[in-house]
Parts: sequence; structure tokens; C-alpha cells
Amino acid sequence: MSSTTEDAYKGDERESSQDVPDVVGASWSSINTKEDDSEACSVTPQMTLISEEVEAASQSSSWYEDDSGSASTEDHDAGVEKARSGDEDPYADVRERMEELADRDRMNHAFKSHASKEKDVSHEPPITFFAAITTYLGYAVLISCGHLRDICANLFRSGRYLRTARSPYPSDDTTKYALLLKSWENFYTRRLYHRIQDCFNRPIASRPGATIEVLERVSADGNKTMSVLGPLGNLKDESDRESYSSGEHYGTVSDGRVTRRCLNLGSYNYLGFADDWNVTCKEEVMGSLSKLPVSCSSSRSEAGTTALHKEVEGIVARFLGKEDCVCLNMGFNTNATTIPTLVGRGDLIISDELNHTSIVNGARSSGAAIRTFGHNDTSHLEDILREGIIMGQPRTRRPWRKILVIVEGIYSMEGEYCDLRNVVRVAKKYGAYVYLDEAHSIGAMGPTGRGCCEYTGVNPADVDVLMGTFTKSFGGMGGYIAGSKDLVNYLRRHSAGSAFHNSLSPVVCQQIITSFKVIMGEDGTNIGKRKLAALRDNSNYFRMRLSDMGLHVLGHYDSPIMPVMLYNPTKIAAFSRECFKRGLAVVVVGFPAVPILMSRARFCISAGHTREDMDRALEQIEEVADLLKLKYSKSIFG
Repeated sequence: MSSTTEDAYKGDERESSQDVPDVVGASWSSINTKEDDSEACSVTPQMTLISEEVEAASQSSSWYEDDSGSASTEDHDAGVEKARSGDEDPYADVRERMEELADRDRMNHAFKSHASKEKDVSHEPPITFFAAITTYLGYAVLISCGHLRDICANLFRSGRYLRTARSPYPSDDTTKYALLLKSWENFYTRRLYHRIQDCFNRPIASRPGATIEVLERVSADGNKTMSVLGPLGNLKDESDRESYSSGEHYGTVSDGRVTRRCLNLGSYNYLGFADDWNVTCKEEVMGSLSKLPVSCSSSRSEAGTTALHKEVEGIVARFLGKEDCVCLNMGFNTNATTIPTLVGRGDLIISDELNHTSIVNGARSSGAAIRTFGHNDTSHLEDILREGIIMGQPRTRRPWRKILVIVEGIYSMEGEYCDLRNVVRVAKKYGAYVYLDEAHSIGAMGPTGRGCCEYTGVNPADVDVLMGTFTKSFGGMGGYIAGSKDLVNYLRRHSAGSAFHNSLSPVVCQQIITSFKVIMGEDGTNIGKRKLAALRDNSNYFRMRLSDMGLHVLGHYDSPIMPVMLYNPTKIAAFSRECFKRGLAVVVVGFPAVPILMSRARFCISAGHTREDMDRALEQIEEVADLLKLKYSKSIFG
């Protein structure tokens, strides 16, 4: 990179037409653009250590101050033992192996010293030839049958989806109206999605705890529409009523609606606040209603700020080790409205190819140029950064005003955590900002739950924009952006999510405050530490046992998300229905949410689960895996 180009990039040109402040604040002066990798990123001394010393660095919490101002540097293993307070270890028989597997992943994926030179150890098992062929064949059959059904419906003028002039809706008259939905999306919904619609959008009638009450649904039109069954008396056939009431998992709620009691393996109840809410949060949350309303009915920039909103932002900033924080009403909108506020025309976004849809939408609506790099491939990231700085903007070749690198702490469809150390190293080397989405990692990673920075030993000052949500680990809703005071003040004034959207409900604010206090131990108990230890143990045990079965499991140890590959579209519904039959509530994912060959089931583990819950679920899952031939690690045929 020439000195002229480098100076131009680092100069005043980096400011956008909106005068967005330097998001790194005072720490920007420490950025180094030397070619020497060893000087490119100011990191902790622990980062240079290897073997046992790397283990200690990975669990360091030295960037975060406790109430007394002293730094917490407890080793994770000691923290686990202290959190148990003498309780018997439920995983004592597999503890050594679990820790060995977790350490291996941490060394291979969180503590790579020279990402541009070392070969990455991938955790994604390759799809077998048989699975690929049968998956393509399955889609071909479904699409062919769907088109054949459409032809027959038009030929005989009869069918569930046939648009006719006799319809009560004027827009169904095709002589006057064009199709409202795109043709392929319309066809996919009608002929593929509706066949398995019962596996999605399941309504619940309880807290999303370790066990959950799922309302039973029925369909009178072949899954085109689904309706809640309601009381058992709604069924006319006595044999149907008997089949429900005699079921092992049959249940009802207070108004008589029929439910199925399931072990919950799909909700984002990472720290189990849905299980012990009466003990940990109820008193303070319900007490907030005596002082403040459920809704402020206004945005933060008008009359939507209360003392609880200020307290939420203060506790989040303190927890993360940042100067300030702004909270928004919706996690998705936090990304979708913040990114366009920070970057625009003349700026460059470099995004991991597997980033969440909210990031994709925010990037596309910003007007900035977008480049994607291979998932967790920091060598590719460095190539794109180098090319972007040398070549500049298209046509004019002027330097980019700013470059923003966007990654996630834990990728929600892969269960993998970010190679944050090397992302920060490369970004700082070339003077690019780092935006970290911690929706799934905050509260779920690190010895004190402070997310990917803590887990990988990265100073949070080296991450310019920290984003996260309250919907996963904290039992609330909404999201936050934490950073320098200049950044946060700018977002409060200019971000649509803050300036124009309704503010967070004060009740939700209190839930967030209380859950943070529990995690930080400020409630006077060790419940938070116990939750963090239980989540890690449950997750690692479940992942280990799934892998031992011979399933294709994605992701890393210490992540609470475990995707299991199904591949074939027919196995999406079969897996979901067989698990539901056995009292397991699971999430299945297919195209277009994932690539067409990569259909999967996604398990989310909670601190509220017990060893007995895990063993029961694993026993049922192995039974389903044998039935559906999913053990691709043991046989190419599953």
C-alpha cells in the first residue's frame, strides 16, 4: 500500500457527508497500519501465550471492572467450582473429555496466532455424495409434483390454490390484477412449504423454559391453513379424542386448550431465566408496574425516556466495558437501523458471508459498497481490505471514506464463534472499524458472560461497535449498541430505531436490569455463576453426545447452538414430527433460510436443562436418527 493512498485513507476523507464521528473514540490514535502483523493489533499480553497459558488468557476477565474497581481475573475452572458451591458435579464422569474437546476448539478457532498463514481447522463435515444426490432428487420430485398439481388444477378448474373470478376478493380476478407475490415464491409456498407448515410457527401456552406447553393444531385443508385445536371437545370423533387424551405428553391449559408437554430444545432461553423467573426476576419486574406504565407510547427523542431506560444503558455499558450505550426496541432493527446511520455512499462494508439477515438488510439499505469475505476466513478479509484501500472507489478511485468490518460473536445457523482476535488484528492493521454483533454470544460466552471479547481475550476497546440483543440470555426484548460517547450520542439523534421507534417498555427495562444484576452477582447470590457454568456444561455435553452418535454436527464447543444436518427436504418434516411425537420441541430449517443442500435441525441448549433432560432428549434423538438414517459420519447412506 503506497504512502499516498494510506495517508489519503487515514485523512479527512474518512468522514461521511453526515459527519459520523469516529466510532472508536480516543482509542483510534492507537491504530497501527504497519505491515508487521505483530504490531498491527494492541492486544492483551495473554494473547501471545500458548498451550496452558492460552487457556488462562481465554478465560481472562481483566478488561471489565467490578463495583470495587478491581479487575476480575478468575480462571474459568475455578469459577465453575465456586459457582457449584460444593454441589455434586452432574458431569463428573465425562468432565475430563468435555474440557479436552472444548480446549481443542478454543485453541483451533479462538486462539489462532497467524490466521493468514495457518490452515483453518474446519468443523463443517462434508455432505456425502449419496445425501447430495438424494437431496437434489427430493427437490426435483417435489417441484415436478407441484407443477403437475398446478396443471391439473387449471385443467379441471378445481384446487385449493386456484384463483377464480368467483372469489370474494377482487384481487383474485387475474384479468384485472397481476400476481401480488413473485411467481417462484408463490409456487414454493404453495407446493413445498405448505406441505410441512405444521413444523413451523407452533404456538405455545407457557413460558419458554426447559419444558414447554405447545398448543396442538389441526388443518382441514391439507396444511394450507392451520388452526389451534382448542378444547378436546372440538373433535367430533371419539377415537380422535381418545388418541389425544391417552398420549404420553397430553396436557391442557387453564382454559381447556389441548397442549403437548415437550422438552424445549429450540428457544433462546440460554441462561434459563424463563425457568426460575419467579425467584430471580418477578418481584422487581412486577414492582416496576406500580411506578411506570407498560408502554411510554413515544420514542426516546420525545417523551419515551424514563429512569429505567437510563439505568439499562448504564448497566450494559458497565458490563461491556464501554463508555456509553443506547438501547433500541427491537433486536433486528438494531442492526437494520444502526448500520445505515454509520455508513453511506462512499463507504465500504466488508461482511462475513454468513452474517444475519438484519445485517444484510442494514448494509443494503445504507447505500455503501458491500464486499463479503469467506466465513471466518481472515486471510480473505485481509485480501479484500488491501484491494479496497489500493483500488479505492469504483470509477473515481478516490479513497473510501471509511471501512466497516462486520462479524458476529456466534453465528446462529452454524453454532460457530467468530475468529475475533484475527479479525481485529487485520482490521486494525488497515485502519478499518470493527462492528461485532453479539446477539447470541452476550451472556452465553466467557467465564462471566461478557461475550466473544471476553472469551477470546480481546480488549473491548479494540471493537469499535458492540451490538447485542436482550432476547436470548436476558429474557427480555430489544437490542443495544455500545461504544464511545460520541458514537452513542450520534446514534441517539440520527438512528431511526432510536429517534422514531417507540422506546423499550419500562417493564422490559426492569427485566433486563434484574437479569444483568443476577449475572454480575449484584443480587447477592451466585445464581448467575451457576447459570453460566450450567449452560456451558449442558452445551458441551449435548454436542459431544450428538457427535458420538455419528450425526453431522456443526459449530464449536462452548457454543449453546448445535445444528445437526438433515440435508434431504423430506427429512425436515419427518425429523420435526418424530421429535414432536416423542415430546421434543425442536427447530428445523430449510431453504431459503439455508442453502438448498444444507437443511438442518438447530438445537439451542439452556442452563435450565438438567443432565436427566439431556440424556432423555439424546435417547429420543438417537432413535429418530436411526429411523431417518441421519448418521452420516458412520455411513455415507446415513
